[in-house]
Amino acid sequence: MANQKTEILYGFHPIHEALRAHRRTIYALLVRKGRQDARIAAIRQRAEAQGITVQVVGEQQLADMAGCDGHQGVCARVAPLPLCDLSEAMGPAGSRSAAPFVVLLDNLQDTHNMGAIIRTAYCAGVDGIVVPQDRSAALRPSVSKASAGALEHMPIARVPNLVNAVEQLKKAGLWMVGLEGSADQSLFGCDLKIPLGLIIGGEEKGLRPLVTHHCDFLVSIPHARAFNSLNASVAAALAIFETYRQRSLPI
Repeated sequence: MANQKTEILYGFHPIHEALRAHRRTIYALLVRKGRQDARIAAIRQRAEAQGITVQVVGEQQLADMAGCDGHQGVCARVAPLPLCDLSEAMGPAGSRSAAPFVVLLDNLQDTHNMGAIIRTAYCAGVDGIVVPQDRSAALRPSVSKASAGALEHMPIARVPNLVNAVEQLKKAGLWMVGLEGSADQSLFGCDLKIPLGLIIGGEEKGLRPLVTHHCDFLVSIPHARAFNSLNASVAAALAIFETYRQRSLPI
């Protein structure tokens, strides 16, 4: 493991899902001394079946490794999350849907919002997520924790330039739909069964003007009352599951 970059994954769900997903290399599982409940026993059993070293350590060592108290009595020393190419974000080439569904995140910098969106996207069958290298929350273990481990399964492409990625996806046949609070067109009146790239903006300023310019069309979420815009992860959840709802309707 010398000279190999590692990070500390923490919390029951992220580690359990990392063991299930088989995407990361897991070098060691560390559990709190004296913790012997069923959830930890299940993780230990799965880790041992995969030939992963299990170590019993003290509470303080776990807190120091995780950098917080939210470790739930378990940490794992793992390789960084493997990322995918932009083309792979549309789904596996051999079994790709006729209408891929990709979520692009523009300037989303809050770890909890990032994790919540990834969790929603995975549950709703999104094929992949695209994030920029800059102006984006890093895909740290805290994002896996906030996603309840969904990050461990979700294909994610990190691109140098989001606008270039938008144009590449458009050339591949996807329509780019931007979620924008001031847009006249309602999300609920929009056909989302098309090959789709749904672009969601950041917490403070929403979509950047250059990104908006490259959208095929913009949609907003109707409000019953005039109020501040919805939280980014809530707005994303509504848009993602409206897409899932439309695609689940009988043809």
